[in-house]
Amino acid sequence: MVSNRHIQTGILVAVVLVVQLATALSGTGYYLTQLTMSAYYILVILGLCTLMGYAGQISLGHAGFFAMGGYLSALMTTYNLMQYKGSAVVSALYGAGLLVVRKGLYGDEIMHVHPWVSAVVAVLATSAVAYVIGGPVLKLKGHYLAMATLAFGTIIYTIVVGSDIFGAADGISDVPGFRLMPGLEVSGSRQVRVVNYYIAWGLVVLAVFMLLNLVDSRVGRALRSIHGAEDAAAATGVDTAGYKLKIFVLSAAMAAVAGVFLTHFNGGIGPSESSVMKSIRYVAIVAVGGMANLWGALVMGAVLNFLSLRGVFGSYDEAIFGVILIMIMLFAPDGVLKMDIAGYIKARLFSVKEDA
Repeated sequence: MVSNRHIQTGILVAVVLVVQLATALSGTGYYLTQLTMSAYYILVILGLCTLMGYAGQISLGHAGFFAMGGYLSALMTTYNLMQYKGSAVVSALYGAGLLVVRKGLYGDEIMHVHPWVSAVVAVLATSAVAYVIGGPVLKLKGHYLAMATLAFGTIIYTIVVGSDIFGAADGISDVPGFRLMPGLEVSGSRQVRVVNYYIAWGLVVLAVFMLLNLVDSRVGRALRSIHGAEDAAAATGVDTAGYKLKIFVLSAAMAAVAGVFLTHFNGGIGPSESSVMKSIRYVAIVAVGGMANLWGALVMGAVLNFLSLRGVFGSYDEAIFGVILIMIMLFAPDGVLKMDIAGYIKARLFSVKEDA
């Protein structure tokens, strides 16, 4: 039996196909670069939407998880191990296929960790950090939780800016492509632009399908009960601490995956990806789409990220997202897709008449 989730996911797949065909027919294939980057940011937004909208746990540190995934993968695939080539450990790793040798930017040979290994290590390390900090942090509520996650994001930003191994203010460049399998590589090369578009949006489709099943399961009902009344949920036997921690780790892992793939697509990563404004941007987009609305978060994430990446907002980019967050909190706390404009105008008119 075909469920509603399958139909919705099928529609998303059709939209992804139509968009790519439209850019090909209109000669605007260059849009696929921004659409691909938007897809990776959407992965972060979907994980955050699940954490905030269903579990009711706010996070202002998800840019830190994104940066952890990207920076760790970038470091492991650019740090030259050629100087240790003669050591037993490096020889064993190379023999096992965990290390690869490639030509550097200036023609020199570089031996580094295989992108698949670096990606797995980066995601697992990020998940482990989320698990460690999630235990004590998720005991906090409201603005205390927001401040704690903000502090984590600030720590990550300070580390990457202040560490030479992470490139300091310049970040890490010359990150190689991520070869998923023969003929399928994540990179910013123009020749594989269409392939990379489908890789990125394929991950989004997979994430959407997974999360739709999650929120419609027993776990999803438990998360909604925690959001609605945590004490009541605990009284009925729901493992509130366990569920909050698991969804926190899941959302962090999704951010790390996005960071890994976007870093290899861009060929580098800079400290701006871990900035506080990046975390605020993610929260703003979740709020615009609706806190417990995966489709709203996806649509608004695609639109706003695409416009931002195309430079529509110019130098006011960060200010625009700050204003958007304020306006949504004031006038459409359930998201713009659920905004009752007619009801709002009617309420304002009646309010004016009563004051008169």
